[in-house]
Amino acid sequence: MTTIAAIRETFSCLIDAVADFAFILRGRFGSLRTVRIIEVRDGQFVLEENQEGGSSETKRMQIADGQIDNASSSAVEAALSGSQIELVLRSDRFVFLPLELPVRATEFIPGIVRSQIDRLTPWSASDAAFGWSKPIEAGAEKMVITIAATTLALIKPYVNAIANIGAQSIAVFTDPGEADPVAIPIKVWEERGRGSKDIGRIRQALIRVLAAAVIVTGVVLGADAIVGASLTAQQEELARQISGARTAAGAGRNAVLNSVPAVKMVLERRKYDAPLTVLVLESLSKILPDNTYVTELRIEGNKLRLTGVTQNAPSLIGLIEQSGRFTKATFFAPTTRSSSSSAELFNIEAVIQPYGPSS
Repeated sequence: MTTIAAIRETFSCLIDAVADFAFILRGRFGSLRTVRIIEVRDGQFVLEENQEGGSSETKRMQIADGQIDNASSSAVEAALSGSQIELVLRSDRFVFLPLELPVRATEFIPGIVRSQIDRLTPWSASDAAFGWSKPIEAGAEKMVITIAATTLALIKPYVNAIANIGAQSIAVFTDPGEADPVAIPIKVWEERGRGSKDIGRIRQALIRVLAAAVIVTGVVLGADAIVGASLTAQQEELARQISGARTAAGAGRNAVLNSVPAVKMVLERRKYDAPLTVLVLESLSKILPDNTYVTELRIEGNKLRLTGVTQNAPSLIGLIEQSGRFTKATFFAPTTRSSSSSAELFNIEAVIQPYGPSS
């Protein structure tokens, strides 16, 4: 009985996971309305819903103790169920901090902000809801972003109350206000809603589909067993014939390999096919300019990897290709300029050509 209960629970969890995934896909590729919920006072919200034809309708709602007030829940449920929600909380619930960064750090902002949350705020990154504004130029090679952060426990009651109604997705924003009056709202949190009603319908449809698939699979397996029984003898005979042929072929191949001329031929081929480190170094010393310094050299099979410093990294590609000893030369990592000089840090890889007897 315990095994049956465990199988049943596992199957139920699998169905729920697939239903959730199908629900998310439907929301992502379907057409959903967006509803904006703006906090005007503590626990008091204004709900703005765009209607067809460009008109808008405004409702009021109250959230207390993680639940929507009963007096407005029926009207609010019809507006929020299956919608994309933008929840805008008051700025006095957040801490706003400016952070100055190099312009080159634009693509690394998410990681930088997450690593700085522990230092800049009273909360860890896992316990905080946080986001940042669009970067603003602050002089040569510098930019400034505004970080908005608050404890996750503060926004969770509002998010859960909206999610329980069946919202498709919920994004939490805040307006920097006095910290940056002209800035657009900052997104600090986003999660998918539960959509329990739609998920329930999807779950029932999945169960019916899986039941039909089990029946079809049973029929197919039964037919496969009947056909397989009649073919077993033929398969065993074919396996014996293949085994005999492989044994004969292996004996012939071993006889050839064990002969002295064959062994010499294999060793000679291996000698010239494998790249020799000394010859690779000699070739590089001839083709690389005097202002180029190699700090790391790796040979992996027939592939050469170089890391070093030079004055003109792109020109090295042509020199390596023209040497006749290497092909397919390319950069395997970005080329960067040294902060202390005009030299460029390069990372190049190329394929080593086999060194024949003429070498």
